[in-house]
Amino acid sequence: MRRTLSILGLAGVLLAAVVAIPTSSFAARDSDESDERHADKPRGAAKPLVIAHRGASGYRPEHTLESYRLAIRMGADYIEPDLVPTRDGVLVARHENEISGTTDVADHPEFAGRKATKSIDGVAVTGWFTEDFTLAELKTLRAKERLPLVRPTNTAFDGTLEIPTLQEVIDLAAAESRRLGRTIGIYPETKHPTYFQSIGLALEEPLVRVLHRNGLNSRKDAVFLQSFETANLRKLSKMTDVRLIQLLDGTGRPYDFTVAGDARTYQDLVKPENLKWISTYADGIGTTKNLLVPRDASGKLLAPTTVVRDAHRVGLDVHAWTFRRRTSSFRSTSGSAPTRTPVVTSRPSTNSSLASASTVCSATTRTPPWPPAPPSADVKGRAPC
Repeated sequence: MRRTLSILGLAGVLLAAVVAIPTSSFAARDSDESDERHADKPRGAAKPLVIAHRGASGYRPEHTLESYRLAIRMGADYIEPDLVPTRDGVLVARHENEISGTTDVADHPEFAGRKATKSIDGVAVTGWFTEDFTLAELKTLRAKERLPLVRPTNTAFDGTLEIPTLQEVIDLAAAESRRLGRTIGIYPETKHPTYFQSIGLALEEPLVRVLHRNGLNSRKDAVFLQSFETANLRKLSKMTDVRLIQLLDGTGRPYDFTVAGDARTYQDLVKPENLKWISTYADGIGTTKNLLVPRDASGKLLAPTTVVRDAHRVGLDVHAWTFRRRTSSFRSTSGSAPTRTPVVTSRPSTNSSLASASTVCSATTRTPPWPPAPPSADVKGRAPC
């Protein structure tokens, strides 16, 4: 299908680095398919784009409507649900299909017999899995904080919030868009698509069905679909016109490559020839920030790589993840602590201009105000991001 992507501007990079809005044109491309996909892409930049990674997960248990709602309140442009299916084929928002760490399922004796060990992307995982529950059964569970030692104040919400469906996330984004008078988009990630395909619960058909039912089938719609695998994105590119983002980690390789015997790694995929290949089915890449501005063994930031420049040359936008409000995690090349808020300038920078940034704390890339007033007086302080 013919699809193109509008440039969405710059959000901020690595908390310590100065980055710039792209001003140069894309280089000429050889592939007819890539040309068609990206031909209408504008050459200027628009406003910064902030993606709330799992919602405001530094402040509320991740992948809950409260987490997404707070992220919107903090200024996020897009909310990002990870999607996994139920036994009856409904897509729900969970970090993983194994839910013992994110729900109170272990406290439900009626589900004790559902505990199992499965091979997920070649790794043995023990626990309870969404694909073994109907949606009605999952709705009897309540969410809990996945990282209680890191985000202790989030535990105040344990046992109070439901597992949302994709439809409920879309409904929230639509309602908040109307209330605020600005567009709130969704940025779903398909989790473990090869695994779910293997057990007869393919993600692509129900995902596209829900999107189309809500009138979301255009590159102009506020939707991005993302995956760490490639085969399902290539399949989705033939099923829908919404924008697709190829996720790239700093280590390992797509699991569909493992199954297919393809030896390429994520680091191989940021080479120019493989970015060219990605541009035939996707509108952009969503890469760990370490592939853009690497760090040395001591954690100091090094010079930017050419990944952003190379991606732009084949018409791909670049979305980076994940930006957290932890100053101890990031050091500049001088060794000094970074500023606590990203610096955005209009100075051209060939190698480090981004289209968006993904953050667990929307205020990291939206300032002021900071911090947001808590919507509940029952929780004091804030969890680290």
